[in-house]
Amino acid sequence: MHELSIVTSIIKTSEKEIVDKDERVLEIFLEIGKLSGIEIASLNFIWELATKGTVLQDSKVTIAQPEGKAKCLDCDFEYHLEKIYDSCTKCNSPFKSIISGKEFKINKLVISNR
Repeated sequence: MHELSIVTSIIKTSEKEIVDKDERVLEIFLEIGKLSGIEIASLNFIWELATKGTVLQDSKVTIAQPEGKAKCLDCDFEYHLEKIYDSCTKCNSPFKSIISGKEFKINKLVISNR
């Protein structure tokens, strides 16, 4: 379950943004693309346990999940991807450039004093 290491990384990054020891994160906004390989259900499952006693404890988590989108390198057609290995829906070429869907980032932290 690599989601535990992902949550640990999010905690470390969030803690670096806390200036005052009395501050905590009320809300965190994440962007996790559907092609990122991160299982949202697993991340949600481990979140409460992993964030206990950290600046993220009891924070509200909002996750945006951009759809997978690619551009065919053979015919320049842009198409929707369900899986990372899907071929072009126009010419069936397997060669593509991923436009979106692999994102993994913290977009925003809402911080407040305890």
